[in-house]
Amino acid sequence: MPIFPFVGLAPSNARTDQDLLQANLAFYDSLWKQSRLVSPDRFNTWPLVQSLLELPQLRLEVGPGLRPRLPLEGTCFVDASLPAIAKLRQHGAHAQLGLVSSIPFDDDRFNLVAAFDIVEHVDDDDAALSELSRVAAPMATVLLSAPLHPSRWTKFDDLVGHRRRYEPAQLVNKLARHGLSVVGTAVYGMQPRSSLLLDFGVWGLTHRRERAIWWYDRVMLQLGARFQKKLVVVPGMMDVTKVDEILLACRKAAA
Repeated sequence: MPIFPFVGLAPSNARTDQDLLQANLAFYDSLWKQSRLVSPDRFNTWPLVQSLLELPQLRLEVGPGLRPRLPLEGTCFVDASLPAIAKLRQHGAHAQLGLVSSIPFDDDRFNLVAAFDIVEHVDDDDAALSELSRVAAPMATVLLSAPLHPSRWTKFDDLVGHRRRYEPAQLVNKLARHGLSVVGTAVYGMQPRSSLLLDFGVWGLTHRRERAIWWYDRVMLQLGARFQKKLVVVPGMMDVTKVDEILLACRKAAA
């Protein structure tokens, strides 16, 4: 689920990675300071995650904030937000500071790697994918999500700070260049369909940020989690003609 990084900033090639990071944390930290951790089993990704859990197994989730999709116990978490890390640790999770472009772990370490709502938010998505692949062991599963079809750019993309939407074939090819093959896909995301709701969200985050964050955390997220559709994973790349955002289960190539 998107966490509203870079909100209010239009994409610009003039901004540096450091500018983007600071803009991200300006919102991200305030969000997590006010938010509560949501258990992974509240999301429709949980049955898929459960099916992938094996013991013994090393697991990593990058950028979970307070919305982790992998189990707190037995998973390593990396996040850029100190408030998120502090709250994850309060719940017994192993969490440390880091970025998706420079993950602080050795090569070929994890059997399961997850990065939901991440790669579309960074300028250098190749660096992010390279790092996710690097820390994944040969034949590991890598779970990603990404918005599709640049022609469908909406206010929602601006609201949540997307840097891009992907052409499906471009995304599959990009993953392949980093040694990741798509083995399963599913419709993903909770983008509001109401343009009035989107307009209200933009106004609230611009003029009433603290109150808007409270409503997002305590009301919108709860309703979104309650009414989300069952996640249906199909083998390979699905027909994405009418899909706005996709979850991809990838397999890293053998050594």
